[in-house]
Amino acid sequence: MTQTSPLAPIHVIGGGLAGSEAAWQIATSGVPVILHEMRGVRGTDAHKTDGLAELVCSNSFRSDDATSNAVGVLHAEMRLAGSLIMRAADSSQVPAGGALAVDRDGFSAAVTAALEGHPLISIIREEVTGLPPEAWDQAIIATGPLTAPSLAEAIQARTGADSLAFFDAIAPIVHTASIDMDICWFQSRYDKVGPGGTGKDYINCPMDEAQYNAFIDAMIAGDTTGFKEWEGTPYFDGCLPIEVMAERGRETPRHGPMKPMGLTNAHNPTVKPYAVVQLRQDNALGTLYNMVGFQTKLKYGAQAEIFRLIPGLQNAEFARLGGLHRNTYINSPTLLDRSLTLKGRPGLRFAGQITGCEGYVESASIGLLAGRFAVAERRGETPSLPPETTAFGALLGHITGGHIVSDDEPGKRSFQPMNVNFGLFPPLEPGTVTKPEGVKRFRGKDKALAKKQATAARALEDCARWLGR
Repeated sequence: MTQTSPLAPIHVIGGGLAGSEAAWQIATSGVPVILHEMRGVRGTDAHKTDGLAELVCSNSFRSDDATSNAVGVLHAEMRLAGSLIMRAADSSQVPAGGALAVDRDGFSAAVTAALEGHPLISIIREEVTGLPPEAWDQAIIATGPLTAPSLAEAIQARTGADSLAFFDAIAPIVHTASIDMDICWFQSRYDKVGPGGTGKDYINCPMDEAQYNAFIDAMIAGDTTGFKEWEGTPYFDGCLPIEVMAERGRETPRHGPMKPMGLTNAHNPTVKPYAVVQLRQDNALGTLYNMVGFQTKLKYGAQAEIFRLIPGLQNAEFARLGGLHRNTYINSPTLLDRSLTLKGRPGLRFAGQITGCEGYVESASIGLLAGRFAVAERRGETPSLPPETTAFGALLGHITGGHIVSDDEPGKRSFQPMNVNFGLFPPLEPGTVTKPEGVKRFRGKDKALAKKQATAARALEDCARWLGR
């Protein structure tokens, strides 16, 4: 039964993670929402379904450690704020060591069902080709990295600023039954047990030095997708294609996603692998595993041939090969105010990856904030901004006050997408972290960990206070 409200609706454009979270926050605050989603009418280069909050890249929400990891702190803050995205992730999690990973189909289905079942949410399947009309006095654009060209052009025409762009590459997914477990073994790095995990949540494919070098040679020589009209667009360093990583230095992958640290070959425990390829469970049934850190722009034929050089994947069957798509975002520090409103257009907000945050959780968290800010304005109130000491506030500060190219400040680097990290949080007050009693030397990793733990504790305490908990 549809519920009525005396308040006019808030329009949300885009049914990805940010738009879905924004719609949920608005509706659960008692304000009606009209959610506009073009999939079902028009597809994208990366999405495969018309489900809301479909995950197109990894199925991992990364670390769930809220005591010493910035993204884990963001998870915890979102849970405190009643996040639909975190609720769906928790209900569809699959084992992933210290990370929170989800069954992607189950996750999308849970988000879709919740939004379709809420009496204050109306979902319209249509493409919004221009900026929201003035009659939509409260609206949120959360169209993500795959914003349709017509809307992107309208945004550019309205702001007078060029949209920035980079390539985002997708990792392949392998059928579990095709992995040779006489060569591979199950183990999480350092046997770490995470949410729903056992400490043996990854499939590990070992390489000796000769195999590693042959694999690197094949990747560098592999046929890749051309840049075409996007020639010269930079990659986001947190999501480099594996072959680009190899081109930057032969040993680079071995110190990144292929590092052998914390792993012991169960079939040959006395011999340390030179490199390791890890695969992480991708669905609840455990029938699919994705290749961790193996985003790629290799062409399909080259992918199948080259990735089957990996020991244990010589007979791999791929449920999905990697791909490449364009990712666009606006220059938020120059265009948006602290409440994510487009300067010069009251009531029009942006949320999610289009604002220049990177990552599923970060995108959803900005949708959460945009939704709450819009509700406050709909009620005639001033939006309450999260403290800068919280993960919410740190990420919002980066987006709305990040690096800007300035004529009077030559050499200052431009605004770039970023995952949440402790480097975005304000420093701790002097004396917050002190040497534990009985410890003679307190420096290096021990002191760094203590600082992270103190920063995380401060963030959660301040967030709870901000939310009135």
